Amino acid sequence: MTLENYIAQHALSMPHKVAVECAGDSITYAQLWEQIQLRAEKLKAQGVEPHRPYVFRASQNIDFIISYCAVHHAGAIAVPLEQGATDAYFQQVQAEVEACTFADDIVDILYTTGTTGKAKGVMLSETALDACTDNFIADLQFTPELLFIISGPLSHIASLFKMHPVLTVGGTVCVLDGLKDINAFFQVFDLPYQKFATFLVPASIRMIMQFSYERLCQLADKIDFIETGAAPITGHDMQMLSEALPHSRLYNTLGGTEIGAVCTYNFNDGKYMEGCIGRPMKNSTVEVMADGGIVVSGSTIMSGYVADEQTTASVLKDGKIYLSDLGYVDEEGLIHLIGRQGDVINVGGYKVNPVEVESAAISHPAVKDCICIKAEHPVIGTVLKLLLVLADGFDLDKRSIAVHIKSKLESYKIPTYYEAVDRIERTYNGKLDRKYYQK
Repeated sequence: MTLENYIAQHALSMPHKVAVECAGDSITYAQLWEQIQLRAEKLKAQGVEPHRPYVFRASQNIDFIISYCAVHHAGAIAVPLEQGATDAYFQQVQAEVEACTFADDIVDILYTTGTTGKAKGVMLSETALDACTDNFIADLQFTPELLFIISGPLSHIASLFKMHPVLTVGGTVCVLDGLKDINAFFQVFDLPYQKFATFLVPASIRMIMQFSYERLCQLADKIDFIETGAAPITGHDMQMLSEALPHSRLYNTLGGTEIGAVCTYNFNDGKYMEGCIGRPMKNSTVEVMADGGIVVSGSTIMSGYVADEQTTASVLKDGKIYLSDLGYVDEEGLIHLIGRQGDVINVGGYKVNPVEVESAAISHPAVKDCICIKAEHPVIGTVLKLLLVLADGFDLDKRSIAVHIKSKLESYKIPTYYEAVDRIERTYNGKLDRKYYQK
């Protein structure tokens, strides 16, 4: 059963139930299915053909969901790009995909953010979409009573693929245009639903806790679960969120465009283990190799990259995806991430994972946000530099921050340089933009 099949089924069994909420507007399952069919016919009339790509921008509204499902219903391949994609980039992607021939089972092509290089078109089969949906339903426990808030870009797997399990089980999706208006986020909880859930990147979780912690605490009986991922969440933030929502499930999930959602851990367990991603999900296998490399296999993984057999072959081998993430398995069989191969900084022969330094620094009351990067010292060579956004009312006290980090980490992990900045650069999906600082 495809997503569109489930929507059609719900349109018959519960036609008046709201499928999507967005900016005060809503659409029922019956209306959604009717609009999908009409849009599919319109796309066909415009020349959209089965197994051929259709490139469009992912607007944060009901119309996008109609278009996305309609492309599938027309038998075509959905290629949603970021809402703010330039005309030049749009045309570049369009030319790239239209020059290719695709296997009959490819239904989505999602372009990566390009944080680790050139943006790549990831080809996903119907099998991959269905298996990822099944993973979410089984391991995060999506139910028909749920209203799931999507605030991230619908061109990205972390947000787009939450729509699948919600609509598959007959729940309701609520689409927000980011978290620029924090009041709009909290107003969603006034809607007449039994359970609420959302996906938030760690940076968004920290922002909500910094500016609206009391309001979050008041939702303890309403929030069924919160999922996070895409970037590391600190133990400090895990603990704060758990204290605000003691009855909620709080998941840290390993996922990605190439692999889907494959591993998850409910960190509301009193341990708050940084980097822990728990155990593999229903349709996935996650292995840690002897060198610490993470390897993923199972039915959720991509079919390959568009027009790039060489890069595909470098990461997809014998049905397994070789990630740049490093990790280990603890004595309980839980998988932990310890960073990415390209991010490790060599300081005097010691390998430092910058995430460790950032996690230690962020728990200092003066630090609102930070990133650890490498810098050059005229005498000792490569050292660590910490860029910090200071909390309101604090001045940069390098010694205080250094002493705080020293209380948590080995001496070689203490930065040499400290600099206060107005903001830390992030990608549009919330990851630290390390490539920006390597320029």
